[in-house]
Amino acid sequence: MPKAYVILTEAIRDRAVMKEYEKASALPLVKYEGTVLAATEDGETVEGVWHGTRTVIVEFASVEAAHAWYDSPEYQAAKPLREKAADCNVVIVPGFAYKR
Repeated sequence: MPKAYVILTEAIRDRAVMKEYEKASALPLVKYEGTVLAATEDGETVEGVWHGTRTVIVEFASVEAAHAWYDSPEYQAAKPLREKAADCNVVIVPGFAYKR
């Protein structure tokens, strides 16, 4: 089963509330074994138009694990802070499973 990645693009409007979200979302991330691979405002758009000022990439063991985290009561309790702080896009994508 391939890993899964949650990719968020965030156009942050309120950095103080975003800090609250970051604290509130940390425990669910640990509980559901997500690994933050990138969280940066230094991404370089080389083609097209990228939404937001910050991009976050989180790795999970599977698509099901990513959904378990996103749909969990713990994360759903933190999510309104993110929505208050920023305009976001969130996608869950399966990793590439290469077989020889």
